[in-house]
Amino acid sequence: LLQANTRAHSAFDKTGTLTEGKPRVTNVVPFGVKSQSEILAIAAAVETGSNHPLAQAIVSHARDTNIASLQASNSFTHAGKGVYATVNELTYVVGSPNMAAEVANFSAFHKEAIESLEESGKTVVVLFEEKDGVVIGLIALRDEPRADAKKGLAALKAMGVSSVMLTGDNRRAAKAIANDLEIDWKAELLPQDKLQVITSLKQKVPVAMIGDGINDAPALATADVGIAMGGGTDVALETADAALLKNRVVDVAELIAISRTTMTNIHQNVTLAIGLKAVFLITSVLGITGLWVAVLADTGATALVTLNALRILRFKKQEAR
Repeated sequence: LLQANTRAHSAFDKTGTLTEGKPRVTNVVPFGVKSQSEILAIAAAVETGSNHPLAQAIVSHARDTNIASLQASNSFTHAGKGVYATVNELTYVVGSPNMAAEVANFSAFHKEAIESLEESGKTVVVLFEEKDGVVIGLIALRDEPRADAKKGLAALKAMGVSSVMLTGDNRRAAKAIANDLEIDWKAELLPQDKLQVITSLKQKVPVAMIGDGINDAPALATADVGIAMGGGTDVALETADAALLKNRVVDVAELIAISRTTMTNIHQNVTLAIGLKAVFLITSVLGITGLWVAVLADTGATALVTLNALRILRFKKQEAR
């Protein structure tokens, strides 16, 4: 991955990495007797305490619209699928459409409503009761790509690093974002699915994984290089090999560029230092040069290696501009 002119691959999480990670609630679709406000109140109670951007967006939207808060208990998360919690003595689930289709009373009408929202690039979560599987309503959210995402991916491509977007989001929303960014994509992935993709890619080329969430941690740990967004979860930051403090996609390309420059510089310095020592060792043994000349040459090699290494500082200043 760090060697110039070497094929490599980068895998990006979508939410919070390629996108701003600040999804906003755009639609609340009720099914049955509960109103939009009641749906938001229940969903916000269930999602309270979750670090996922979608959960935080729902909680924030409920708070900003002055919806009365409800208390939830017995909350737990099924990674990549949904969150369970008890509200007013009933256990509710806020989950993905795929999960709802498996365990809730899901009808063609519900499916059509979800597909209609997803066609416009929105992410949909379903609120339903765990006990009888009654679908209460839908909440649609949209998260926009980071302003520098397309530029960053183009820079990686120019360096010979192919990119793919990995997301647990629905295929329609993922396709809409991927088309905007001109990147390959794989959608509706669970954490273990992301891990399998990274493992498969590693068998072919060096791989960097870039993510920000708890669900990305296994893939970050498995990749040749794990890179976390600085605003990500503590688990992602602790698991990754490097962190991007400014949360910019272009910094991934800059990180690889400076790493490649550093590796090239190291190879140059090792070759220079060993080469000079070898030359003057031979010439000193053969009597061509004296001892003091060899000492001066060794000191000169140290100075040259140091000056060559300092060129990296100039690279950083150029990149910053």
